[in-house]
Amino acid sequence: MSSDLFDLTGEVAVVTGAGRGIGEGIAKVLAEYGASVVCAARRTNEIERVASEIVAANGKAVACTTDVTNRADLQKLADAAISEFGRLDMWVNNAGGSPVQQPLIELDREEWDNTLALNLTAVWEATTVASKSFTDKGRVLNISSIAAEDVIEGSGHYSAAKAGVNMMTRTFAKELGPRVRVNTIMPGFVPTEIMMTALEITEEQLPMIEQSLKLPAGRLGTPRDLGAAALYLLAPSSEWVTGQVIRISGGM
Repeated sequence: MSSDLFDLTGEVAVVTGAGRGIGEGIAKVLAEYGASVVCAARRTNEIERVASEIVAANGKAVACTTDVTNRADLQKLADAAISEFGRLDMWVNNAGGSPVQQPLIELDREEWDNTLALNLTAVWEATTVASKSFTDKGRVLNISSIAAEDVIEGSGHYSAAKAGVNMMTRTFAKELGPRVRVNTIMPGFVPTEIMMTALEITEEQLPMIEQSLKLPAGRLGTPRDLGAAALYLLAPSSEWVTGQVIRISGGM
């Protein structure tokens, strides 16, 4: 059956940064297609809400409070997935971002270090933990950004981290294949809370931004758009896809 291409029944996924925005969208789509999902983030109340909404929709999910910059927390997260659902098949490195917009020459060293720790080092650590914890063949999906390729003034520190994620994706794919597939999505303009905070954008400004961008797709992105892309890269549909960095941006 063609539906088997996207069937995740019986498989288990960890999604970091799953309490809102893109991470929430990915977690809900994976659950919709049969995966049991471990929702991870630092804000317990947010991931508990997402997990409860998945369960209310007849899916399977639990919440696991996690600081992805802490290696011990990452191992506890992997262990929690196996303890709760009996296995681990997929890991989505979505947690990240930077609320700071500042020229590189004015950026504090502390902010540089924090941004790389969250957006790059944590991805390396999590992928290392995941690859050693997968029950059988595993899949890792990293969430990067079009900022990895496009210059966004004031976001050079974030761009540097995400560019690192893109190259690390290709390297991990070579080093971990064929047992583990590793791919990356670069989202375009998806008005999440952290993006709007960083760019100082209000809800009222979104229609004007949508009009000014003139995206070929005709609109801004949504968390579900990214969830659909994640589904493709984690499901059997993409068994021959690894080491790829794919732009999901409405044509931006």
